[in-house]
Amino acid sequence: MPLAFGTDWPVEPLNPLLGIYAAVTRQDTLGQPEGGWYPEQCLTVGEAVYAYTAGSAYAVKSETWLGQLLPGYVADLVILDRDIFTIPPAEILETRVLATYLGGKEVYHSDKR
Repeated sequence: MPLAFGTDWPVEPLNPLLGIYAAVTRQDTLGQPEGGWYPEQCLTVGEAVYAYTAGSAYAVKSETWLGQLLPGYVADLVILDRDIFTIPPAEILETRVLATYLGGKEVYHSDKR
């Protein structure tokens, strides 16, 4: 069964990087609880990113054109200031979005590029 991630906004922040951090560490942004809540349920960064992208596309029956970077798919993506797949999980909280693309067109860019 695919895992689909999203947010409970406005109860929780929209920022998916916070959700990825929580899925990987099972901790809040203050590092609590120590060792993580049910740490055996921690995901890898790859699993969490997949849940936010391909998993969510599957959940809304759009997996044939959305959620992955493949030919013929909608080119929705973000450019981050670091590689979240290789950094320590705590650094995910410091990661910033440099640019956002929807349908292959830039819709946001940071002045810090």
